[in-house]
Amino acid sequence: MNITIVTVGKLKEKYLKMGIEEFSKRLGAYAKVNIVEVADEKAPESLSDADMEIVKKKEAERILAKFGSDTYVIALAIEGKMKTSEELAADLESLMTYGRSKVAFVIGGSLGLHDSVIKRADELLSFSKMTFPHQMMKLILLEQVYRAFRIMKNEPYHK
Repeated sequence: MNITIVTVGKLKEKYLKMGIEEFSKRLGAYAKVNIVEVADEKAPESLSDADMEIVKKKEAERILAKFGSDTYVIALAIEGKMKTSEELAADLESLMTYGRSKVAFVIGGSLGLHDSVIKRADELLSFSKMTFPHQMMKLILLEQVYRAFRIMKNEPYHK
């Protein structure tokens, strides 16, 4: 399986980089992993709704250019479906079984995802009703995808 994780913005925090590198390495035993960072749109702290829409649209154009029409897209969104780790594992296994070898997870920027990305997504996934820093979500997502592969292979992993 080819897994692409598309995120908005550059990761700066060393501790997150180290965790992401570790889980990317572990996940590499099960799947080809590609992490793509697209530039975030510079914007002042206070934006009008129209300005927010413009920023999200520009980021969406960069996101959508990173995968093809044959990619199964899972967008992380607060309004998405929450799943257990076992459900995520079963869903990824089902995708592989039915020939969907390219999967992209999308993590939006600080303003969230533009409607064009939501509409392109095959699935919306939520990790919580809480809001997390989008850079931290990259680490959490990688850990959960790694856990999903361990579950699929009936390999031990702490609960």
